[in-house]
Amino acid sequence: MNAALPIIALAFAGALALGLWARAGHDMDMEQWSVGKRGFGTVLVFLLMAGEIYTTFTFLGGSGWAYGKGGPTYYILCYLTLIYVISYWLLPPAWKFAKQHNLFSQPDYFAARYESRPLGILVALVGLVALVPYMVLQLKGLGIIVSTASYGVIPPTLAIWIGAAGVSVYVMVSGIRGSAWTAVVKDILILAVVVFLGLYLPYHYYGGIGPMFSAIDQAKPGFLALPDRGQSATWFASTTILTALGGWMFPHIFASIYTASDARTFRRNAVFLPLYQLMLLFVFFAGFAAVLQVPGLTGPDVDLSLFKIALETFPPWFVGVVGATGVLTALVPGSMILIAGATLIAQNLYRPLAPHATDASTGRLAKIMAPVLALACVGFTLYGGETIVQLLLIGYAVVTQLFPAFFFSLWRRNPLTKAGAIAGILASVAVVSVTVVGGYTLAKLFPGLPGPIQDLNAGVVALGLNLVVAFAVSAMGGRARASATS
Repeated sequence: MNAALPIIALAFAGALALGLWARAGHDMDMEQWSVGKRGFGTVLVFLLMAGEIYTTFTFLGGSGWAYGKGGPTYYILCYLTLIYVISYWLLPPAWKFAKQHNLFSQPDYFAARYESRPLGILVALVGLVALVPYMVLQLKGLGIIVSTASYGVIPPTLAIWIGAAGVSVYVMVSGIRGSAWTAVVKDILILAVVVFLGLYLPYHYYGGIGPMFSAIDQAKPGFLALPDRGQSATWFASTTILTALGGWMFPHIFASIYTASDARTFRRNAVFLPLYQLMLLFVFFAGFAAVLQVPGLTGPDVDLSLFKIALETFPPWFVGVVGATGVLTALVPGSMILIAGATLIAQNLYRPLAPHATDASTGRLAKIMAPVLALACVGFTLYGGETIVQLLLIGYAVVTQLFPAFFFSLWRRNPLTKAGAIAGILASVAVVSVTVVGGYTLAKLFPGLPGPIQDLNAGVVALGLNLVVAFAVSAMGGRARASATS
């Protein structure tokens, strides 16, 4: 056995121990398990939000896209920065409303704002659909990390099963409080490891960051720029908008709003979280360093680039440290996803059908559903071939369709009716579903359109349809109300 595997196993065991410690002295009722009794301060909320956003997508997907895509990778820098700008304005009023109404989940918010239980159920279903590729992303990352860092001793399939079982136990034991404290350790580790890799690899192989980019540009001209078609400037801008608007719409990220003890927490974090973006540059540097050193990776294998170059460069013990860091980047968001998904099922799908259910029985069901949801995601992981970034983009295309209803709910006079909100979400999610399942793009559907329009992200087109349908249905409802009262 090489030295990497024990280090990875120790990190996983340490995370479980930290979860047990975090729950000590706390009664794990529904409010404690899912939202930490709404008692987290600025630092814990900061780390929890960072733990949910900086995942295996950042660790493997960011470096993989730098390796495989080049210039288009920089959209990641842009959209995450915009997410924090949006949070400064939108999260405090959402938190205040949730606090006043003692809400537990994202669908609770929509159902309460629009006084519509059907809308809450619809939001729960959309959230679950969006969570699946996000959880698959984490499990896929775990499989890559454990299998590669163990030098093939543990095959990816077994690593995925072990990871899913471990995350399930972790969630059932510790709830969101364990996720928050594990995020503390994860953020320290990922910052140290990523900065080291991002600086060491370019200097070790190329003599510096500038020489690295010069070598890549000479070997692959145009690789570092946006292409004229496909992932062009139009794709870049539309994808950045789509993902920025959808950033807080994932159920597990939205639920982190409820954990704060004070609305001002979000504005403090909005000031400092963009600094976290600097870490992504080092992730990209590591991926770019691998372009000429481990050539030939294609398709989903580009996600292996960071570990492939690490295996060629460092001794097994350090590969174990990199692997342990990667495991934590999957464990924290993976646990949050299971908590949010299980809460949606118990609180927003089961409870409306069982009006006599108590908080205690709903909480027990949520904990039971966590491993069931993990099992379903394992199935999608084992039979899906998309790259990590592509999986996340599918989730964003779906979940961003909730943003218009959320945004207008914060207005003093909401222009959308509950019927309008429901119709807009249904129409846009239907469009996204057809394009994703059928593999359609605007270029395939409308080959006669100008090139820049063909390159628009289909999720943004669906978002435009969402707004048109929502306002049209709301306007018709308004006229009907006016006629009824005249």
